[in-house]
Amino acid sequence: MTTTPLTTDDESRALSDALGRLATTPRLLVALDFDGTLAPEVDQPMAARPLPESKEAIRRLLEMEGTSVALVSGRDLASLDRISEMPEQVLLVGSHGIEVRIGGEVTSLTEDELARRAVISEALHTAADGREGVFVEEKPAGLALHTRLADEATTTEVREAVRQRLADEPGVHGREGKNVREYAVRPTGKDDGVARLREAVGATAVLFAGDDVTDEDALRSLGEGDLGIRVGPGETAASHRVADPAAIGRLLGELADLREHLGHA
Repeated sequence: MTTTPLTTDDESRALSDALGRLATTPRLLVALDFDGTLAPEVDQPMAARPLPESKEAIRRLLEMEGTSVALVSGRDLASLDRISEMPEQVLLVGSHGIEVRIGGEVTSLTEDELARRAVISEALHTAADGREGVFVEEKPAGLALHTRLADEATTTEVREAVRQRLADEPGVHGREGKNVREYAVRPTGKDDGVARLREAVGATAVLFAGDDVTDEDALRSLGEGDLGIRVGPGETAASHRVADPAAIGRLLGELADLREHLGHA
């Protein structure tokens, strides 16, 4: 099956030019969403895997001077680490910026946050129990209600039940994604994760790529000299767009070629 291109030839050339400029920065941070960006979307979340071309390009980038690579995901850190199949040098941000793996850092919740998480858990599990195509994903600072496999009526009913249950609960933060609604006890976003990564590695420029509405926080946070890329359709703050994860693999390979040519290898 062929994929209809989302970019014109002129736009592709503009992206290549932007990559060329980015490749010259002394300390580059390549920060990437996982699902729908490095890995094609799948119905079973734990079956997702990065495309081989992207894995190879990341391996090359990690070997280059002044170059760091990170995954920035809504997944919890443990599952992201398990399925991403990345070298240990890849920095990891999970749970939309709440969990960060840089030098073994561990995130913990306060007693009040743990109590709020228990309320979220009760609400989501009660609403999802026995509903076909609906499942709940446990995360360290909250939970996610997945409805990718449910029909429209079931999705609407389950989401409304959760909304009513949590509407008056203080300190509960909702976030919309693709066929998923997440609830957390902290309002942290992927922009926070990217900011922590930028500071940790001393990046002089950042490339961030993502495909979901949850990635827009990070894309909006980018500044002059950075490069934001939206994967697939949808409104975006990104300056450039590519069609799918396969295009990200090619883009990362091109960036590795450019960086190598400039003597960072």
